[in-house]
Amino acid sequence: MSLRQRRLTVRSDLSVLLRVQEWFEDFCLQHKPLSSWTDARLYCLKLAIAEGFSNAVRHAHHNRPPETPIDLELSLYDDRLEIRIWDYGDPFDPDAVEEPEPGTLRQGGYGWFLLRRLSDRVLYERCSDRRNCLILQKHLEKRSQQEAIDP
Repeated sequence: MSLRQRRLTVRSDLSVLLRVQEWFEDFCLQHKPLSSWTDARLYCLKLAIAEGFSNAVRHAHHNRPPETPIDLELSLYDDRLEIRIWDYGDPFDPDAVEEPEPGTLRQGGYGWFLLRRLSDRVLYERCSDRRNCLILQKHLEKRSQQEAIDP
């Protein structure tokens, strides 16, 4: 069961990335246990949401008008934070993306690699409404007994 949830719909335009990151940060600051996360942990998740959003803009929507919506949702569960990003791109097979070889440089192809390093779990779903959904999950640290008593 979800404890808290927030949604945001934005246009498919990289100029709204800062708004997306501020929306995410505001959610984290308003909800325990996210508000006690280290700056480094928050930075990693802000980077993950930025990568997921920018992939939707640059790849999924590259031939679509900027008014094409991207929907985002944050859900805080007892054991994890879940980030969902929906786009209207063509179906995508994340298993077909090869991870870059260590020590090599290439243009592109680092997005899925980065998302898997920044998140505890990365999922992709093709929805019945013909949208793609990227799901990023980050586990919460175990709460102490006192936190469980005084949430």
